[in-house]
Amino acid sequence: MEDAYGHRIAYLRVSITDRCNERCRYCMPEELQEWLPREDILSYEEILRVIRVGTGLGIRKVRITGGEPLTRRNVLDFFRAVNTIDGIEDIGVSTNGTLLASEPEETGITMAQHLVNAGVRTANVSLDTLDPEIYRQTTGRDYFDRVLQGLDAAKAAGFESIKLNAVLMRDSNEDQLVAMIRFAHERGLLLRFIELMPVSTTDVLKDERFLATGSAKKLIESEFGSLTPRPEYKTNGPASYYEVPGMDGQLIGFIGAMTNLHFCENCNKLRLTCDGKLRPCLGSYLEFDMKEVLRHPDVTDNDIAAFFQHVVDRKPKEHDFRNDYTPNRKMIAIGG
Repeated sequence: MEDAYGHRIAYLRVSITDRCNERCRYCMPEELQEWLPREDILSYEEILRVIRVGTGLGIRKVRITGGEPLTRRNVLDFFRAVNTIDGIEDIGVSTNGTLLASEPEETGITMAQHLVNAGVRTANVSLDTLDPEIYRQTTGRDYFDRVLQGLDAAKAAGFESIKLNAVLMRDSNEDQLVAMIRFAHERGLLLRFIELMPVSTTDVLKDERFLATGSAKKLIESEFGSLTPRPEYKTNGPASYYEVPGMDGQLIGFIGAMTNLHFCENCNKLRLTCDGKLRPCLGSYLEFDMKEVLRHPDVTDNDIAAFFQHVVDRKPKEHDFRNDYTPNRKMIAIGG
């Protein structure tokens, strides 16, 4: 699949639940979330069919998200099934990390090890601060130690890559950036700093809370000296990577959806929400109801493939975040 701007679509982010065991302010404000009824959520079988058809159209990487994906029942069986689909070259998971050290099947094996055994290669773990009290205020939960245990379990399990994702928030974690770089370096983790995007409530998105990646970079360079650009280093996302001087090749990434005017130039992804909407862009109102197609009694794989192409043909050139964008869904409902 190729969109109108020459982007080869090879990456599908799949949300499997709108549920989460945390209440991060920029993702799922607790008082505003209404859970979707079970019948409105795609079944595992429906999701697997979408992925299978997608691989025939060029999808090669799948990242499983939520909500918190590891809260969904029988999630390990789902990951094992994804791993059997021909054509998938890379399976990743995005998680808050709080369940990675748990032992879900009472076999003495951690969730992290089960995921690796099921073919999951990469884990993205959300961690915005190293201050337990700031963590509690940001997430609404006192789970900081669980995340640290989860990261240890992930390292022991042998993921090919573990990325820490930190959302930049002024008056919340700008004093943590240097400490987080040292933390990532000590544990051999890739750290990315992400600008706050308009996918939450207006109180979170006030101008005084926004911290641009350029400002964060200056704060970091005041401690370490000039960062060295590494434009040749690429992952599957839009991060720009830099090497931190004096830290044995430690890389950090910046994801600046609001300030990077070239942010969308190499986008190769689609998003499938847990309630079956296929979205060609995170920062666009466009979404198309794949669930209606999937649940038609006579639907064929060719029908699903045609629907994929219909959505790709409508993929916008760039997001609308800089145009007074007001989201029609919170991030929890789109998928992290």
